[in-house]
This record gives sequence, structure tokens and C-alpha cells, in this order.
Amino acid sequence: MLLAANLVTALVALLHCWFLVLEMFLWDKPIGMKTFRLTPEKAQETKVLAANQGLYNGFLAAGLAWGLLLGSGGFAVKLFFLGCVLVAGLFGAATVSRKILYVQAAPAVLGMALLLAI
Repeated sequence: MLLAANLVTALVALLHCWFLVLEMFLWDKPIGMKTFRLTPEKAQETKVLAANQGLYNGFLAAGLAWGLLLGSGGFAVKLFFLGCVLVAGLFGAATVSRKILYVQAAPAVLGMALLLAI
């Protein structure tokens, strides 16, 4: 069960690394605009806000990686950062797109459930 929890936690961390790249570096590029359904004008207007958001996603990924690196002592760190991802995912689903519920919140819930089942 620990292996599964760690694999899901690592997956969530990798997802947030990808969100960082999308929001900080690809926001106004074709893949970023397609992902977030942006016009070139809207992408340019919101680029700085997106970079800030991407940075926060990087902090979530770093926290999850930290928890994984702590090994058996990282339980609380992983649980805390997965909880942060869950809250961010729920907020995003309520305010931006229901898709965020499945892409961000659901994997965090799975990771938390696996951790708590240990």
C-alpha cells in the first residue's frame, strides 16, 4: 500500500510540475492557449497572473517531493500537501472548470486515501 501511495503522490507532483511549465512558460504558446482555451490577447493579458499560479503549483510539487524524500517520516508532509492540492482542485473546479476536479482533485484524494490506508 505504501508503494501505491508513493506512486500516486509522485504522479501528483509530476502533474504539478507540468502545470508549472504550462502556466509559467507555455501560457501564450499554442499548447498553453489550447489547454486553457485562451485567445492570444487574453493569454498576453493574463500571462503574469498565470506565471504566479504556476509558481504556486511548483511549490505544491516541491512539497510532495519533500514528503517522498523523507521516506517513512514524510507521512504528514505528503498528507498536508495532497490536502493543499485537493483544496486547490476543488476551488478550481468551482470557479474555473469542472475538469479540474478530475485532473487535480481526484488524484489528490486517491493519494490521501492510500496514505491513510497504510
